[in-house]
Amino acid sequence: MAKQPQPISPVKNFFAGGFGGVCLVFAGHPLDTIKVRIQTQPKPSPGVPALYAGTLDCFKKTFVNEGIRGLYKGMAAPIIGVTPMFAVCFFGFGLGKKLQQKHPEDPLTYPQLFAAGMLSGVFTTAIMAPGERIKCLLQIQASSGEIKYAGPMDCAKQLYRESGIRGIYKGTVLTLMRDVPASGMYFMTYEWLKNILTPEGHSVSELSVPKILFAGGMAGIFNWAVAIPPDVLKSRFQTAPAGKYPNGFRDVLRELVREEGIRSLYKGFTPVMLRAFPANAACFLGFEVAMKFLNWLAPNM
Repeated sequence: MAKQPQPISPVKNFFAGGFGGVCLVFAGHPLDTIKVRIQTQPKPSPGVPALYAGTLDCFKKTFVNEGIRGLYKGMAAPIIGVTPMFAVCFFGFGLGKKLQQKHPEDPLTYPQLFAAGMLSGVFTTAIMAPGERIKCLLQIQASSGEIKYAGPMDCAKQLYRESGIRGIYKGTVLTLMRDVPASGMYFMTYEWLKNILTPEGHSVSELSVPKILFAGGMAGIFNWAVAIPPDVLKSRFQTAPAGKYPNGFRDVLRELVREEGIRSLYKGFTPVMLRAFPANAACFLGFEVAMKFLNWLAPNM
């Protein structure tokens, strides 16, 4: 059984989650750029080496050719999208927990925490899908050398002009397939590790910074272990030319497995895992710090 500290406030979760999201983007964006570039690099012709030999090679080439700004390419879209998205994500988790409690002090079981996390995944997809589509397109255009979009807003405008709201929301089903189970795993792992790391007779709210960082980082790793295969399919699908995959993700899956084998579903595994720990450690630490501040500012809210 997981212990619940004070009554859950979805509103506080909303604001603290937004701050956590900003911390996550700053800590994790460079490796996210590398992940997308590795996942979407074209299949090399026979006898020709791949564009990037691996994570380190991609990092080196990006840094040498484009400097530190190259690693932070496309960050405006996730900052604009991530702050409300994490706010909504943590709000959804708070709401999911509250809906399953008959009384404010009821402890929740781990399956209940998983279900609350899955609800947060549904909440975030509505905001996440367009931001992800724009981010992926901006990240790959820099590596392909073809500049089609001037920035996030220009990209959104062009997509809307070309194919309406559907163009902006392309890949939503795959985003749901990625985020719903992964969010359940994310929050359940974090709560589980916080409980394990809390000494007997102490409250979860007294956890030290290193323990919060560890629980948050590990939650990120568990989240991505579930999310990588649908994420690879989503990156491919969202950056493909219109009409390339008429049957959606089934076509992407078939093509990937046929051409590159089942292991290709774990493309970008190294940068994802390297990014998952520090980015999510930063996110949960930001969340907990903001939550403490909000509890001090408005104890009865």
